[in-house]
Amino acid sequence: MSLSMYQASIPSFLRMLENLSAILDKAAAHAEAKKIDPAIFINARLAPNMFPLSRQVQIATDLVKGCAARLAGIEVPCYEDNEITFPELQARITKTMAFLQSVNAAQIDGSEERNITPKFGSRELSFSGQEYLLDFVIPNFHFHLTTTYAILRHHGVEIGKSDYTGNY
Repeated sequence: MSLSMYQASIPSFLRMLENLSAILDKAAAHAEAKKIDPAIFINARLAPNMFPLSRQVQIATDLVKGCAARLAGIEVPCYEDNEITFPELQARITKTMAFLQSVNAAQIDGSEERNITPKFGSRELSFSGQEYLLDFVIPNFHFHLTTTYAILRHHGVEIGKSDYTGNY
């Protein structure tokens, strides 16, 4: 049996968003326990020219909601990108997961050759559905998840590899 586009996307996206949510919970608990202003984590970055943690989470959620919508041939939900607290970031993750769960396999399967042309500012890219999922969305999604993890780990939050990958 071959792997479908749905199987290669939505279940993994949901799992990793659950892991991201758990990591953010640990960061919020760490901030509270250590009497650290949570905004320090929300605005933290690994280098001066990087996006802060809040933007990393926003981009990660944008990638997967955009992917699901584009592969399904439906409108991409638009979020305001105004989250500045852990609860607001958690709400964004929850909203993204609900959207992903609303897209079913019949909508996504068969999208391997669908022409996908996402716009990023004035730049427009062009992919087949399979290229978009495997070569663009998945690597970028994991980049932003990993960066979120690394920012928090760098700032002393006690998280490890199993927090990122989840328990099996």
